[in-house]
Amino acid sequence: MMRALILGGTADANLLAAAMPRAGIDAVYSYGGRTAAPAEQPLPTRIGGFGGANGLADYLHREGITHVIDATHPFAAEMSRNAIAACAQTATPLLALERAPWKKTSGDRWIEVADVVSAVAALPDSRANVFLAIGRQHIAPFGSRPQHSYTLRFVDPPEETLPLPGADVIVSRGPFTLESELALMRARSIAWIVARNSGGGGARAKIDAARALDLPVIMITRPPLPERPRVESVSEVMQWLGHRTCLGA
Repeated sequence: MMRALILGGTADANLLAAAMPRAGIDAVYSYGGRTAAPAEQPLPTRIGGFGGANGLADYLHREGITHVIDATHPFAAEMSRNAIAACAQTATPLLALERAPWKKTSGDRWIEVADVVSAVAALPDSRANVFLAIGRQHIAPFGSRPQHSYTLRFVDPPEETLPLPGADVIVSRGPFTLESELALMRARSIAWIVARNSGGGGARAKIDAARALDLPVIMITRPPLPERPRVESVSEVMQWLGHRTCLGA
């Protein structure tokens, strides 16, 4: 009997979770636990880590999981590596649901860097208004460039003192429109944007707004992962699970 585990936390994972009950598939949705108020799902939900690859392997065996869909954020590299190892250890089929990364187009002023430390180094020395669109787990290194005025956007209000004193914090949940991103950048006189190449449409508006305003974007490329089967749509996941029709995207 099929029982799927969705490693979630993304918009695509939520679409997949909605498709599972319609197809009559027994499934569990797993959140990593970084969001204080995660979106409700139409599936049994668990929150928190597994205790590494071995802990995930134990969970797969204990819960009778027959298929794993890694629909985590493209930058959740540790979780993805653990999923690859655990599925190999237990001979459990694994499929990644992952949008293609954004491609630089005409008019984009991207400075592509490998990681957050390199993004910090790519900022100018002179003071600038910087929009950090990278999540709260990755902002600490920017404390070494205190001359800048930072705008941060989080899903949840920060519970701890931020390492960037005086930063302007916006609490809001996407997706965001081009118009709202243009308004944000104009209102705060944003001169630089730091973003991760997440791909997909939900977070794309800030990149389109940067192009429209001719702003430089320090674009952090995705971390490398071992080869694994990968698709870009919910319908492809459902086909992989043996269901040829699906109302999901």
